[in-house]
Amino acid sequence: MAGLQLSGLASGLDWKSLVDQLMQLEAAPVTRMQTEQTNNTLRSNALKDLSAKLSSLQTAASSLKDTNLFSSRTAVSATTGSSWQFSPSPGAVTGTFQIAVGQLATQARREGALDITQGIASTGDVSGVTLATMRTASTITGGTFSINGAKVTVAATDSLKNVFDAIATATGGDVSASYDPLTDKVTMASASHAEIVLGASNDSSNFLQILKLANNGTESVSSYGNLGSASTGNFLASAGLKTAVTAVDVDGSGSFVINGETINYNVNSDSLSALLKRINASAAGVRATYDAVNDRVQLANASTGDLGITLSETAGGVLGALGLTTGFNTVRGKNAEFSVDGGATIISTSNTLDGSAHGITGLSVTVDSVTTQSVTVAANTTSMRGQIDAFISAYNALNTYIDDKTKVTTTNGKVTASILTDNREVQAWSRDLRRLAFQSIDGLTGAVKRINDLGIDLDQNGQMSIKDSTKLDTALANHSGDVEAFFSNTTTGFGAQFDTLLGHLVDTDTASQTRLSAANSSLDRQIADFQRLLDQKRQQLTNGFIAMESAQSKIQSQSAALTNAFGSNTTSK
Repeated sequence: MAGLQLSGLASGLDWKSLVDQLMQLEAAPVTRMQTEQTNNTLRSNALKDLSAKLSSLQTAASSLKDTNLFSSRTAVSATTGSSWQFSPSPGAVTGTFQIAVGQLATQARREGALDITQGIASTGDVSGVTLATMRTASTITGGTFSINGAKVTVAATDSLKNVFDAIATATGGDVSASYDPLTDKVTMASASHAEIVLGASNDSSNFLQILKLANNGTESVSSYGNLGSASTGNFLASAGLKTAVTAVDVDGSGSFVINGETINYNVNSDSLSALLKRINASAAGVRATYDAVNDRVQLANASTGDLGITLSETAGGVLGALGLTTGFNTVRGKNAEFSVDGGATIISTSNTLDGSAHGITGLSVTVDSVTTQSVTVAANTTSMRGQIDAFISAYNALNTYIDDKTKVTTTNGKVTASILTDNREVQAWSRDLRRLAFQSIDGLTGAVKRINDLGIDLDQNGQMSIKDSTKLDTALANHSGDVEAFFSNTTTGFGAQFDTLLGHLVDTDTASQTRLSAANSSLDRQIADFQRLLDQKRQQLTNGFIAMESAQSKIQSQSAALTNAFGSNTTSK
């Protein structure tokens, strides 16, 4: 009977097309529900976009609640290119002030004794001292250097004696070089008593520089400073210090005190570099450095001003070996000296002058030059206006969107509704926002009680705009306190009221989206249920037509059988 499912095979009736047409009529409710779903989705999407614009306006309104916004200040110097730094805090007193700096604050320093380490060799025999291992301020690089125009080539593996021999060879025996362990210096002398000329612009080795050899216009040139330098990476016991550290226990541990802070060390496990880092990381408030050129350690206060540096340790300790307890030089720090508006001289230990020093409430000035500058502190109208502009922009964007999605247009007599035209609640939001924006704020006594007092109003298109820019700028500059009270009052202020309303509208919008989502879910279930009924009905109709085709086929078969049995030419009388 499978063949009978072919539409009209026996009956000649295209019953399948008929079933399709009947089912199309039956499916009209499904089409209506699907159209409703599509419209719900469009409404939900429109509400999502609306929610985003509500949130943007709420953010802008919340910014207007910031109490620091309308009390923010700017500070600028009348001196072009001033390198002074100004940090006015919110609410700083406004005005113009003359600040005259007569002296900058500096740090106190303790410069340790010079030449605290041993020389590069203990004797004049430097045949065992290689350039690579020689304890100088910097490493000597291989290459060439010049003496009297002759090139001397050296390598890091050469001994100092090899270099001395090369100097003699390059100069034909005229210039000799030697090392004096007592002075820790190298001396070059001319046998011909001619002037020694050192170096050339195309030298590639720093040999002369590291050995502190420079032209002096004579026949003899010696190092202008001691050559030995500490091995900062070696343990203190092997760093090359002239004075041994003896105030340690059997394990090599000792300690000292700087500005009341105890610092421990071990000569067998701490390098000079590690010790200096430990001092710097401590709470002593000083910075310790090693000057390799002058072979000395220096301490400097972390803070400026005429402040002391106190040290103490047991005799024989590491501070003594570093030249910080004897033979040192003290450089006292200086206090900053300045005056304001021609007043008396004021003292500050810091070059950062704040209100506690100069008396200008809320203003901090960091000075770096001895000069007089005129500083003007004023309301930060740029920041204030920027936030007001942001609010106006967000307000207009929201209202434009609401108008667009709720409008009704008529074209050639045809009325077309927008996706949210039937949403009376959304239409009311625009009116509520406009009414709130331009109403007077209760309880204010200043010059600003409503937004119109700032020169802000609606234009001919219903958009909020700054109608009087001068009025706004004047209010921000001269009545920032009144503007702050208008916008920033935590309960009744403009920003707070808008924030509260918009929070409610966002919640309402979210609830509407939830209802639409629930409606579509319900429609999904209804469509599915109805579709099952349609499928059953289609099957019933199909089965009925198949039965009809089957019956028709049987009748046709019986008719054919009778015809064959009685003959097609029999005449009835």
